Amino acid sequence: MQKILHNLFYGNIIPWERRNPYSEERLKIVKKIEEEEQYFTEKMSLDDCKRFQAFTNLQSELLSAGEENIFSYGFTLGLLLMLDVADVAELIAGE
Repeated sequence: MQKILHNLFYGNIIPWERRNPYSEERLKIVKKIEEEEQYFTEKMSLDDCKRFQAFTNLQSELLSAGEENIFSYGFTLGLLLMLDVADVAELIAGE
């Protein structure tokens, strides 16, 4: 089950149905972040720059893991809700 949730999260299952989460506002913010990162890395020593890039990579990994966890949790809640609805529908049909 974990593999299915992982593939759904990363858009590997029916990827053309997944909406593009990149709005114009988000793209502007990403561009500004890149500009600020470039500004600071140009001011840093080579060692500081490498360490800063490793730091930002760790932050990205943490954010991605958190988003996947939230997606999996939401998906699981949706499935549990569907199971409850199916149980209620079965009870109603049996009356």
